[in-house]
Amino acid sequence: MTTAGLLPTITDSPFLSTFIWIILIIAAMYLARKPSHRCLASFSLIVRNSMRLFAASVKLAEKRLNDRNRDVLLSAGRQHAERCVEREFERISTAVQRELEGYSQLQRQLNENLVKLDEDHQNSVEIPQSLPDWVKVIKAIASIRPSNDPIVGNMLEDIHRTLSEQHIKALEQQRMDASNRHAILNRMLPLWRGIKKTLGGLNKSLSDLNFRAKRIDRYMDDYEQIREQTDTAMGTLSSSSLTQFFISGAVLLIALGGAIINFNLIALPMSEMVGGASYIGPYKTSNIAGLVIICLEICTGIFLMESLRITRLFPIIGSMDDRMRMMLFWIALSLLAILAGVESALAFMRDRIAGDMEALRQSLAGVAPSTVASSVIPTVGQMVMGFILPFILTFVAIPLESFVASSRTILGIITAWMLRSLAFASRLIGQLGYYTGRLMINFYDLVIFPALWLEGVLTQSLFRTQTKGETADKEKTIGSGTMSAVDPLAENKEMAK
Repeated sequence: MTTAGLLPTITDSPFLSTFIWIILIIAAMYLARKPSHRCLASFSLIVRNSMRLFAASVKLAEKRLNDRNRDVLLSAGRQHAERCVEREFERISTAVQRELEGYSQLQRQLNENLVKLDEDHQNSVEIPQSLPDWVKVIKAIASIRPSNDPIVGNMLEDIHRTLSEQHIKALEQQRMDASNRHAILNRMLPLWRGIKKTLGGLNKSLSDLNFRAKRIDRYMDDYEQIREQTDTAMGTLSSSSLTQFFISGAVLLIALGGAIINFNLIALPMSEMVGGASYIGPYKTSNIAGLVIICLEICTGIFLMESLRITRLFPIIGSMDDRMRMMLFWIALSLLAILAGVESALAFMRDRIAGDMEALRQSLAGVAPSTVASSVIPTVGQMVMGFILPFILTFVAIPLESFVASSRTILGIITAWMLRSLAFASRLIGQLGYYTGRLMINFYDLVIFPALWLEGVLTQSLFRTQTKGETADKEKTIGSGTMSAVDPLAENKEMAK
């Protein structure tokens, strides 16, 4: 399509008509230059200011979200620190009750053993009397020359015999005293060992308590940092939340695989129970029934963990009375055992149904059914798996709680990052709109540059003419001497003008 077809012709020459139209359009654009500039500048300012206002609103929302994330993170960290401190205090209380509740009895036993040791020590300190110097006496008597008098000989023999007997008795008494002393020392050895063992156990208990006290001090330091909202505590809590999010997510994926296996175990027998041709919407009723059973097992496991206060997804359960809480525990455990038994029975039915279906296929295919004796190991394995999987799915409550708690922080961080990116994009769009308006203004002037050039030439020539006229008037005024002769002050004023 040519320009002559777009614009009405003014002359018979298309080229001349196009040239005239260009001149007219440039003249019209030149006349509308200032309103067009104001329009483009206003539009660019509207875009920039609106985008900056939107970015400011987004930044304010991001700040509020960051404050909320900080509060949530600090609250979660504070609760975790409180739970750790509470658990350590419970452990210390249990250790004190177990190890030190019999401290008075232990002290009495130690005092009794020490008294016995002191008595035995005193008894063992008494050194047996040394043997009299019977050997020298006997030797001296034996060296007496025998005389012919039989009375003297008999008397000396009696003295020698008596002294020998007394020497033997004294030797036996000394041996007996030494044996008694050794027996006392032997009795002291078990007491010393018992005291050493008792003191060693007491030292171990005190060392354990000291270790737990140091751990409580560390937890309290972390708790104080969380209360003071330090940057170190925030960094630690953020990294911990990220770690817990990914770890709990991985565990939940593994649990999802276990749930899928559990579903496959009970899907086929459930189709025989509720009917394979029954549908609820586009889904089979048997599949929905199997999913409901698995969900009931997971819910029962969550209530079981809540009643044991292992998780805190439902604070109302943890705040129950101990009697009601234990009653809920036994009810949940009973229901879980019943559901596990139902799954085990369904697994047994699955193996039988699979065997019947295989025999039916062989009979329809015209093949004689195989008479190979089937093993009971797969059936037992399926039944055991069907009974154990519900109890394994019970522990899903632990990573689920961790995932829910950490996902709040992670979602907050992701949302804050998205808001920050949106604010940056808004500012960028505003600046692009502003400078695009500037570019359009310059492009507008570029289109009408012949008129602007002509305006510049005419303005410059008019300025030169006016300047020349003013210079001529000034020279004429200076050349006339009438004003200076009459009034010198007036002449100075005129020159100043």
